[in-house]
This record gives sequence, structure tokens and C-alpha cells, in this order.
Amino acid sequence: MNQNIFFTSDHHFGHTNIIRFSERPFASVEEMDAELIKRWNEKVSPRDIVYHLGDISLARSERTKEILDQLNGSIFLVKGNHDKSALSYAKRFEWIKDYYELSVADEDAPNGRQKIILFHYAMKVWRSSFRGTWHLYGHSHGHLFDDVTSRSFDVGVDCHNYEPLSYDEVKARILAKDWKAPFGDREL
Repeated sequence: MNQNIFFTSDHHFGHTNIIRFSERPFASVEEMDAELIKRWNEKVSPRDIVYHLGDISLARSERTKEILDQLNGSIFLVKGNHDKSALSYAKRFEWIKDYYELSVADEDAPNGRQKIILFHYAMKVWRSSFRGTWHLYGHSHGHLFDDVTSRSFDVGVDCHNYEPLSYDEVKARILAKDWKAPFGDREL
């Protein structure tokens, strides 16, 4: 079975004020929710894996359940600061964590595995960042300066055409950065 891996954050389903706060191009929360669901499902198939880095929904629990039931893929939730309604439907997620260290098979990565730190919030440094481990985050809705020398960035929908990013899209963006190992080839 071929599974693709996707990353995303900060959908804020049901949150009327996010349209104004993040200058989203939607006339209503209903239009926003429908378009976010559509764009998710256009990229993610039912067999794919999605790591959501928090703030899925601010809608009531019943509405959040309706939305989550429409989304394709197996969803792993790294909690954000606005996930109370999502937590009320915990069985929709493969797991729910505050933080996660992911390892993805990738023949281009050291030892054939790319390590990725997943957290709702941006970090300046993280475990093995000096060795090329990536860090993906949300929360900032594109308002945080993207450091071109850091192997991290905001995967929130406000930064990426309101849709999840595939592993290959993340990889291309990360590898385009001007990152250099701070210690060269020396082992610590």
C-alpha cells in the first residue's frame, strides 16, 4: 500500500475571526470550512498519513466531529492551543501528543532516515538541529520570520494555499534553504 505523508496546521475550522486576523480570502466561516475541506481532500487520499500540528477547529464539538469525519487520511495530532473541541473526538486521531520526533525513510537523508521534530510552536533550536534534523511548526499563521539558514518552517495553511504539504514539498523547501552544519563534518 502506497502511503504519502502530509503536514499541516492551523485550519481553525469554525473560527469566524480567523478570516479577519489572518486575512483569509473567504466571505464566511461556512465558505472557509468548505474550501479547507475541499483543498485537504484534493491532496490527501483516504490511505495517506497527515501530521496536523494543532489548532484544527474552534467550532463546537459536534461541528468539529462533522468536519473531521469529512477529512481524508489517518490523522496524527500534535496539540495546539485551540484543540479543545478536537480532543472531544479523540478516536478520530491515530494518536494525540504535545510533541513528536518523527523518522521518515528517505534514501537522501543520513542513514536513510530523515528526522523531523513536530511541535505546534516554533523553536530556535531542537534536538539534533545541528545534524540536519528538521523542525515543522504552526501557530504563527505566517507572521514569523522564516529563517533561510534554519531547517524549519511554518506548515500552517495560511502559508501554503490553505492545503497540507506533502513530504516531498517539505523536503524541497527545506533543502532550498542555506543551511550548513555548524560543526562541518566533525563529530560531537
